[in-house]
Amino acid sequence: MKFSFLTLFPSLVASYFQDSILKRALDRGLIEVDIIDLRNFASNKYHKVDEPQIGGGAGQVICADVLDRALESLREQNPWVIFLTPSAPLFSQKDSIRLSQKQHIVFVCGRYEGFDERAIESWADEVFCMGDFIVTGGELPSLCLCDSISRQIEGVLGNVDSLKGESFENFLLEAPVFAKTIQDSEKFSKISPPLEFSQGNHSKIAGLKLTLSEYKTRYYRPDLYQKWKNHKDKK
Repeated sequence: MKFSFLTLFPSLVASYFQDSILKRALDRGLIEVDIIDLRNFASNKYHKVDEPQIGGGAGQVICADVLDRALESLREQNPWVIFLTPSAPLFSQKDSIRLSQKQHIVFVCGRYEGFDERAIESWADEVFCMGDFIVTGGELPSLCLCDSISRQIEGVLGNVDSLKGESFENFLLEAPVFAKTIQDSEKFSKISPPLEFSQGNHSKIAGLKLTLSEYKTRYYRPDLYQKWKNHKDKK
């Protein structure tokens, strides 16, 4: 699977693929990464890509014509184009699983006050937001999406079972997990894991994990818990 990043700061993206799981995925040819500098598509000698907003307001806007030329250069590859912007639906685990079936995804990383809306209307297959907060650019959100999608590709994770029972499946957060052994046992002696986890009864362990998952979701994410209850009641 190929991921392309349109960005004003290529080095921010490149550094993420220099270590760990995604580097191994690159080395094994499971994923391919193409990082494209948007400034290469500016039409002026200063490589300026942004202009003030129509109607006033703080912050510059990345020009539609620059984005158009950049995306036009990829048209023949028939990619799925995703714009990262706060003015969009939240990205979810279901989106991650679905998008892992694509052959080529382009992430358009915003900066400043964002994109000229005309570029989004002309090119976007989807738009996504990472959460109800603002960051300085779209590179981090695009890397988060890339990481999440890549995990779903066969062979990227060493153990395929790592994909089972994760947070957000069926609207629940993952149950607490515990290491088998720890060195400083005295410090944690009063915070013992549930005994059922070490007794080998997989049916009881599964039931307990579901209960703990419910408790955790109800405490941290009551919005998800309500969705889970509705989902459960319909079964």
